[in-house]
Amino acid sequence: MTGVIDQATGNGVEPDLNPWPLTVATYNIHAAVGTDGRYDPGRIAGVLQEINADVIALQEVPLGGAGPNVLDLLQQMTGFHAVEGPAEDTPRRRYGNAVLSRYPVVATRTIDLSFGSREPRGALDADLDCHGHPLRIIATHLGLRPAERRHQIRLLLQAFDTDRMPVILTGDLNEWFVWGRPLRWLTSHFEPVPAPCTFPSRLPMFALDRLWISPRHRLVEVRVHASPLARIASDHLPLIAHIVG
Repeated sequence: MTGVIDQATGNGVEPDLNPWPLTVATYNIHAAVGTDGRYDPGRIAGVLQEINADVIALQEVPLGGAGPNVLDLLQQMTGFHAVEGPAEDTPRRRYGNAVLSRYPVVATRTIDLSFGSREPRGALDADLDCHGHPLRIIATHLGLRPAERRHQIRLLLQAFDTDRMPVILTGDLNEWFVWGRPLRWLTSHFEPVPAPCTFPSRLPMFALDRLWISPRHRLVEVRVHASPLARIASDHLPLIAHIVG
């Protein structure tokens, strides 16, 4: 990126390439079907514009196949880099997780979290280059049964350990039980983090959407985005976090 001109002095000014504080969000978009039952990816894009996050983990994203590719639409509407992590990948249906990022994505991996005959689940593991500052984000959507989630958290914690860069684990954990073993394992592995309620979007009662970071001190704020548009665009509200360098 080239420098810009200071209009007052006429001298060259180097652009600010410091990405911190970084805004990260996780959002279950419910296949772009709102609480009114209407399919409208434009409303999801509108919520993303309201959030104005730098990195967004998405769940329940239609990725093509016989139906529409919502990720392509959101990428066009935001202008962000986009990577997909389908949990289900058949000729008829491609569906799962995704990441939209203001910064380039330099590597991706997928983690298969499927459990027995349950619905296919997975995680998208992506390395970002935030103006020379590496960041790893793992976007996931866990299963509905307790045994399923315990299996999936064990796999994710194995993949999570690294000291090469800050790592964020985020997504829809589907954990209804505050003292369930998956949340206890995450809290012991990291540290407690705020968990505001995100579901259902019209009257949030459950903290299903979560965000964890290592090292923990880089997380300075967690909040829910509950605009009128967000309350109707999906059955989940977006969870937003601010990360410092």
